[in-house]
Amino acid sequence: MAAPTLRWRCGRAAGLWRGLRRVHQQPQRARSAKGLLAAQCERGLFQDVFPAQSAEEQLPGLLAPGRPPLTAYCGFDPTADSLHVGHLLAVMALLHFQRAGHHVIAVVGGATARLGDPSGRAKAREPLPAERVRAHARGLRAGLQRLFDNHRQLFWAGGAPLGRAELLDNARWLGRQPLLDFACGAGGRLRMGTLLSRQGCQARLRSAEGMSLAEFLYPALQAYDFLHLHRHHGCRVQLGGADQMGNIMSGYELVTKVTGEDVFGITVPLITSTTGDKLGKTAGNAVWLNRDKTSPFELYQFFVRQQDNIVEKYLKLFTFLPLEEIDHIMEMHAKEPEKWGPQKRLAAEVTKLVHGREGLESAKRCTKALYYSSVEALEAMSDQELQELFRQAHFAELMLEPGMNVLDLCRKANAIPNGPSGYQKITDGGVSINGIRETNPETVLVLGQHILKNGVSLLRIGKKNYYIIKWLQL
Repeated sequence: MAAPTLRWRCGRAAGLWRGLRRVHQQPQRARSAKGLLAAQCERGLFQDVFPAQSAEEQLPGLLAPGRPPLTAYCGFDPTADSLHVGHLLAVMALLHFQRAGHHVIAVVGGATARLGDPSGRAKAREPLPAERVRAHARGLRAGLQRLFDNHRQLFWAGGAPLGRAELLDNARWLGRQPLLDFACGAGGRLRMGTLLSRQGCQARLRSAEGMSLAEFLYPALQAYDFLHLHRHHGCRVQLGGADQMGNIMSGYELVTKVTGEDVFGITVPLITSTTGDKLGKTAGNAVWLNRDKTSPFELYQFFVRQQDNIVEKYLKLFTFLPLEEIDHIMEMHAKEPEKWGPQKRLAAEVTKLVHGREGLESAKRCTKALYYSSVEALEAMSDQELQELFRQAHFAELMLEPGMNVLDLCRKANAIPNGPSGYQKITDGGVSINGIRETNPETVLVLGQHILKNGVSLLRIGKKNYYIIKWLQL
């Protein structure tokens, strides 16, 4: 029996509850009574539910408040050592399950990453060496753990306990699975016709490059993940991006054939750029969640820059704010659009989840220093923040000498050429120190003005050339 092909669009569940929000006097108990499925469909986080009939008949009840907890999982292949914003909605789905009292498992694909997921790809991924995959997997586990920890510490006020969260690596079971056992077991249950009928598979088979056997086996290995988690952890729900529906169907098919029990798949939307491209490493537009790849400031600015036509949607998807509060934020924005209230709240909520409270404060300090020329913010910045904010800046360590002036500083930092042209660069207004333009080359450097309390000077030549000066033995 092939897996059902019908999917249940979540708009049907959300429609049951939209009427409640239109009646502002609706009692709070009626609002809180909605289950996880309807609530997240209304927010737009859950997009499709599979298979349609059993999901519509069973899932709302299984996910209703007061029912025994279910276990849901989502997989993340370590093709890089960091998650990115494109992964964040899948993590949000896990967190919403956890907030509703259900148990969640984040699976790092230490085995499946060796093959490479062909979903949505025009050509095969470059194969990754085993040691690099293991290193990437360590990075992903650390990133996922940080998200779970920040959520628990900063976004969960208490009350009902959170569901259990686990981090697993599918190399633990797939790496020990003998090939013949897998082929005779899981391989014997999956139908070639179903796998070959997938649009992505057909497109690759018709292409000049074709499709490798390793890529073709990827859905079977991911399906085995679902079976293993169902057997050993009681997992009944698989979460994934909208481009994972084919793999989720394979998992459903394998689990139901082997066990005869109902399981389900839920997809979340794909995050795309303004040009419609999926955000991620492959497209070259990834906004990373690891600080060494994308700083808290850069992550904050990514969300602050979202346009009005998308910010309300993102508030519902990327934050835990109640819908009533989001409505109020948007109402205030309509009255005072120049304050960018929704964008700033969105950026703050996401940055705090990803980088913690200190990461959010760092992003705000960098914003004040760069866009508001705040000397106080510059003085409070660490060396790491300065390097993150001015990634292309030159660094120099200098000794402050008696009578040292602006011209001396610029020359010792190799920021201006020697001779009259360098002197003129200053007199023409092309030099600023700590955000203040200096036009007199003979001005003597003053502690607290040109040299900040943290022993740093930020020298700018022209519009974009920055030099960070670290003063020694002040």
